[in-house]
Amino acid sequence: MTHDPPTHPEDESPAAPGDPVADPFDPNELPDELQDAVQRQRFTLSKDSNHRLDKYLQSRIKGFSRHQIQRLISLGGVTVNDKKPKASTKLRKSDVIEVLIPPRPAVDLSPEPIPLEVLHEEDGFLVINKQAGLIVHPARSHLNGTLLNALAYHFQQSEHNDTDKAALSKVGKEHARPGVIHRLDKNTTGVIIVAKQDEQHWKLAKQFEDRTNLKVYLAVVHGCPDPTGGVINEPIGKHPTIREAMAVRHDSTSRDSVTLYRVRERYQGYSLVELELKTGRTHQIRVHMAYIGYPLVGDIIYGGEPVGLAELDAPPRPAAARPDLAYARDKQEGQKMEREAAEREDMLMATPALHAAMLRMFHPETKEPMTFTAPVHGPLNDLITELRKRPEGGNVVTDGVYLDLKKAIQ
Repeated sequence: MTHDPPTHPEDESPAAPGDPVADPFDPNELPDELQDAVQRQRFTLSKDSNHRLDKYLQSRIKGFSRHQIQRLISLGGVTVNDKKPKASTKLRKSDVIEVLIPPRPAVDLSPEPIPLEVLHEEDGFLVINKQAGLIVHPARSHLNGTLLNALAYHFQQSEHNDTDKAALSKVGKEHARPGVIHRLDKNTTGVIIVAKQDEQHWKLAKQFEDRTNLKVYLAVVHGCPDPTGGVINEPIGKHPTIREAMAVRHDSTSRDSVTLYRVRERYQGYSLVELELKTGRTHQIRVHMAYIGYPLVGDIIYGGEPVGLAELDAPPRPAAARPDLAYARDKQEGQKMEREAAEREDMLMATPALHAAMLRMFHPETKEPMTFTAPVHGPLNDLITELRKRPEGGNVVTDGVYLDLKKAIQ
């Protein structure tokens, strides 16, 4: 399913980079990542430069990757002559660059006895079935209670005494992300692989970069997509008005994004959908499903609704039911809905109903194919159990599917 570019007001571009700002470092205007900035740096060019802004800053600010510099620029932490620049801005003589340096996350990981479901472990890597509510690695506002803290404890209890076999790889350690090859959102459950040795880390990361592996997800969505299978080929970029969100955009700020979906089970007012990612954009599945009018259950940001027992008996029309609309709720409204959902005793799902169900990859040493299926668990499992009591007839996809639902949902 491919959609023509929409003409909704939501797809208008934000203010062009280069527009003057009154105070680029006003703490009230900066995102959370920069609220606790540790220092400001100022550079004045003595001659014209052939470098882009992001490349220049990468050479001047040690310990930051180009991607991190680009993110800093997009967050408003960099100005050129008191104006918001692009990462590609070419620098000229006498340009004044001001940079707000964010704090670095803690590198030392304190072991914490957080339960982990280990699907597979060997000397070079291990595979986890991540639970909901668990952040992968420490960040400014979450220094503890992460998957990496749980792994530090796991290795501490390991039968291996060899630190090379009972520790995370050192790749990414300087950014408090040792061993992290890929990530899942806090409330997304399922398969995640973590490296224990540097060489295996690079080899596994290369598979993700080249997309020679296969990632398959399960999601519960509002309604039933028609047709029951297809391709969503729509570019994704930052939402023009909601800072926390992404959106389908047809302009220079977006990147190509492709998702394949297949309806596996139909219920009264809901569906279980298998999804295959051909690209890996932020919130890709959530944005794409909302864009075609079938948002994920519990995905408050992208127009899904919290679902309890009452909503199973009387399915609501979700806010993002209208197709071709780059819908996103603002933070204040979303937080209000979260508070209301938390107070309900019958609530089943108030976070995105999304599970990374399967990962197919190649062993970094033997090159043999390996497939890991992570059984659905937690609130999503409870939701599917209840929905299966309310089946609905109709077409589903049975050919060309990857997931054995008997293994994925137990």
